[in-house]
Amino acid sequence: MSVLDDIVAGVRLDLAARRAEVDDEAIRALAAATPEPRDPMPHFRAPGISVIAEIKRRSPSKGDLAPIPDPTVLADAYAQGGAAAISVLTEERRFHGSLADLRAVRSAVETPLLRKDFVVDAYQIHEARAAGADLVLLIVAALDDTRLHALHAEAVALGLTPLIEVHDEVETRRAVDLGAELIGVNARNLKTLAVDNDTFGRLAPLVPDDRVLVAESGITGPADVRRFAGEGARVVLVGEALVKDGDPTGAVRAMTGITAATTAPGGQS
Repeated sequence: MSVLDDIVAGVRLDLAARRAEVDDEAIRALAAATPEPRDPMPHFRAPGISVIAEIKRRSPSKGDLAPIPDPTVLADAYAQGGAAAISVLTEERRFHGSLADLRAVRSAVETPLLRKDFVVDAYQIHEARAAGADLVLLIVAALDDTRLHALHAEAVALGLTPLIEVHDEVETRRAVDLGAELIGVNARNLKTLAVDNDTFGRLAPLVPDDRVLVAESGITGPADVRRFAGEGARVVLVGEALVKDGDPTGAVRAMTGITAATTAPGGQS
């Protein structure tokens, strides 16, 4: 069993427990009663790199990253730094996230929020909307085509912006054929957890220019952002580097607005 398979198995168990407490009809009613979601795409399409700043306590590859006792404090710091969106991990077993974190952050900031999880069921999409999410992650590697298309359609019908995550050429073509407007290229292989920072540059040419590309994983600072901007990224999703930085507001601000043509002090590109 791969790391991804193991994570998804745990997600399904946790989902079943939540569903036993709040059934499908109830979660759909809660989602329908939630205010209209925010649209991040105008910001993502604006000139210069946009940052999705992530609230992330731990990861399977690195272990504990930061305690984050109050996610609203970090979310506010990200918002002050100009984050275009904030990603909130809600997977419990491997990432120590929760829907409670998402709800808390929603109450604290007006920034669009991404529910970062392993979504395998429409219930989770309505659950995300009910908790205040504006975007939802769909990982191509975790879904067959039938389920991917169904979940994408469900998210769009609710007004959510789906972020479709890919890791290789086959997955990228599936995302493009899906009609995904927002495609994230994750440099981390979710089956092995290895990171290959050449992944983005290899896959970006497969994506039409009218789509918005997000670079994910392996981003440590402005130099990495500049590289991905040069390879076609419009957005970067950054977690570890921000939660471990003593100045998350400054760190987000330093990555925001970078373009392929931006030069560093001293004329170095």
